[in-house]
Amino acid sequence: MNAEASHHSLETRRHQMYPRLSACDMARMQRFGTPLTFQPGQTLLSAGKPGPGLYLILGGTVDVCHRDGMGNTTPLIRHTRGNFSGELAAMSGKPSLVDAIAVDTVETLLLPPSQLRALIIAEADLGERLVRAMILRRVGLIESGASGPVLIARPNSAALLRLQSFLHSNGEPYRVVDVAQDAAAAALIEEYGAAPGDVVAVCPDGAVLVNPPEATLARCIGMVDATPREELFDVAIAGAGPAGLATAVYAASEGLKVVVLDRRAYGGQAGNSARIENYLGFPTGISGGALTGRACVQAEKFGAELLIPTEVQSLDCAREGPEGELLIALTDGRKLRARTAVIASGARYRRLAVPRLSDFEGRGIWYWASALEAPLCVDSEVVLVGGGNSAGQAAVFLSEHASRVHVLVRGPGLADSMSRYLIDRIEATSNIELRPYTEITELHGDPLRGLEAVTWRCGRTGTESRQDTRNVFLFVGAEPEIDWLAGCPVLSDDKGFVLTGADVRRAQRKADPTLAADLEWQIESGPAALESSVPGVFAVGDVRSGSVKRVGGAIGEGAAVVAQIHQCLARMRPRRSP
Repeated sequence: MNAEASHHSLETRRHQMYPRLSACDMARMQRFGTPLTFQPGQTLLSAGKPGPGLYLILGGTVDVCHRDGMGNTTPLIRHTRGNFSGELAAMSGKPSLVDAIAVDTVETLLLPPSQLRALIIAEADLGERLVRAMILRRVGLIESGASGPVLIARPNSAALLRLQSFLHSNGEPYRVVDVAQDAAAAALIEEYGAAPGDVVAVCPDGAVLVNPPEATLARCIGMVDATPREELFDVAIAGAGPAGLATAVYAASEGLKVVVLDRRAYGGQAGNSARIENYLGFPTGISGGALTGRACVQAEKFGAELLIPTEVQSLDCAREGPEGELLIALTDGRKLRARTAVIASGARYRRLAVPRLSDFEGRGIWYWASALEAPLCVDSEVVLVGGGNSAGQAAVFLSEHASRVHVLVRGPGLADSMSRYLIDRIEATSNIELRPYTEITELHGDPLRGLEAVTWRCGRTGTESRQDTRNVFLFVGAEPEIDWLAGCPVLSDDKGFVLTGADVRRAQRKADPTLAADLEWQIESGPAALESSVPGVFAVGDVRSGSVKRVGGAIGEGAAVVAQIHQCLARMRPRRSP
């Protein structure tokens, strides 16, 4: 959907975005909130500062406006009786993306995040309307580009694309300012001594960062905090891809205290899929970002806490704490305590063994194909390497923008690794050219200007050819993301994927036939189907040995593991009793 069509779609749904609640609806909300009065000029919400929740307007007038860190203010909406303030941040207490100011004396009912979530669950029809409105408001803020951080840079610079991709993947609004077109932006660049290829990020509170790491920008705009966490979680989930999010939704909906950790963004590799067409219930397909974004809202609705981006440094499985808990160390120095852990960290993209690859990563070498990269490919030839479903989805998506998509695979074709519907789609697309038995051998260009061409070799003939291109997309498989598990002795297969269930028993008996009978947790059948060799530590999704590496399979495992977690927690309780 292009920007104009999307904007038109939001305008036609404005009545859903800003509904006026009836007297009956307002009465139903009373038991969940606390009355608060604001005098003229007082602030209900301030952009960049944590929001207290959702305000239902009982009387008076509230003006809502966009405000960015450079002092630009744009009116958004005026609320009166029956309206309510807030978007998705209201469910989690994260920083507001807008200012809300009392025009006159305003009577409100404040629903803090926990009470708002309780209302959404208890009053299902009303909760559905509230959640729909909050989602549409977030979409509107993203598309308007008037809220969130301001990114100042030259168009298509690698540093800018890196931060755009990060914010886009997390559903965070932002605005881009071309340094060549804005005198104030150019002055700021000069003031902070930024180089031509740098990006300057201005946070809503006015803080200025030059080429910030993603985690630093996240802290600046309030996506994460550094508050010590002393509570004991029932489930800590490492990874926010489809498997991790499914685990969070089902576990939180059943009353477990859940925390989800991911070092970059929700969605995992699936979040970068332009369109998933074989997922149950979506006959016309759905983008990976939309599917996993909805899952995030669901998880938060049921009370799961999403700490994204937050990187796990290690998992201590010794259970030496007062309640026999697992300890999760974060790279920011904090530690989390949990009764059980779910390894859902997925897999990282595999890199090609080609000289100078790192010179062009972010400057023509991409590991995903999204709406951010598509404009770079308009009316040009691009190269895509890989033969799996992700590669097929990307090829079809890119063919809508590029003049030609060269798909390179090492083997004879796609039949062994790609779904039939994608193969049919590729064969029917005239500007996709499949090149079997072909590998890239050389990259050409300048690291500052970016990639200019590649050389590939046909394995059957040995012939080498040079192809001018500024964009190469790599989908050459993945390796398990398990470095953080070094301190927890889970068993893995020869490729590093985590063993679970019967595979654990087979591996242990092969190593030492006497071990299996001595394990405390192995009563009759050993670990549960999705439990690792360490009791209470489970694995789901792409990181698990034997998983089907499909979105549907990952979500199924996330749902299935919750029953096994309940069984594990039930076994633990007697041990903690006095």
